[in-house]
Amino acid sequence: MNLSERLNEDMKQAMKSRDKFKLSTIRMVRSTIKNLEIDLKRALDDNEVLDILSREIKQRKDALQEFEKAGREDLVDSLKAEIEIIAQYLPEQLSEEEIKVIVQQTIQETGASSKAEMGKLMSSLMPKVKGRADGKLVNQIVQQFLQ
Repeated sequence: MNLSERLNEDMKQAMKSRDKFKLSTIRMVRSTIKNLEIDLKRALDDNEVLDILSREIKQRKDALQEFEKAGREDLVDSLKAEIEIIAQYLPEQLSEEEIKVIVQQTIQETGASSKAEMGKLMSSLMPKVKGRADGKLVNQIVQQFLQ
């Protein structure tokens, strides 16, 4: 079952169990997916759906920081719940140690040794961790290695 099918099934299940919050969150994600499918005039594959899910989580995390600064606990709690729901559809996230190992391997493969070569390193690194690690975390780890 691909991700789009899984989202549809979970949406139906949320309707049956009358879980309005989960239902609305899944509908928001499906709406984003559907809009892109309409724009591209084709169905999305799992990698493209993963990109959308990652982007949705990133948007919510960014908004979460702003709401925390403003002291809006009501909105913080709902965003955290939305992030949890969306994260269920992402592959298991890599630990910081696993990311460090992948970064070291990629540095050896590319021969990058300075921050000037960071773009080359990131372009070959990101496909390896796509959907399984936060880009900010990966960037921070790369910067630790390329000092």
